[in-house]
Amino acid sequence: MKFEDLDVWQRSVRLSIEIYQLLRELKDFGFKDQITRSGLSIPSNIAEGFDRVSNKECVTFLSYAKGSCAELRTQIHIGIEIGYIDRTSGERWIQQTREISNMLGGLIKTKRSFVK
Repeated sequence: MKFEDLDVWQRSVRLSIEIYQLLRELKDFGFKDQITRSGLSIPSNIAEGFDRVSNKECVTFLSYAKGSCAELRTQIHIGIEIGYIDRTSGERWIQQTREISNMLGGLIKTKRSFVK
């Protein structure tokens, strides 16, 4: 299976793109850099994990992606509260990160069952 075929990868790519687009004009470059990196890290780690040789390595990178998802969700919460992210978009993104995190959890569980 190619990582591009995974729904979780496709959804995390779309979320990352939305974040880049919405925050394109944001002048707080520190915040913008951090949140876009977190969003970009999710599909990137999924891809890297799926191109690794062993299931153990794959699980490691899927775990990184799951951690980045939590990091992103935290930054979205902060972005909403400080007025960088409109509440409607932010709440939708928070829900998406929860769903992506759950999907990653299921994928990790499946991959771990094949680790010897």
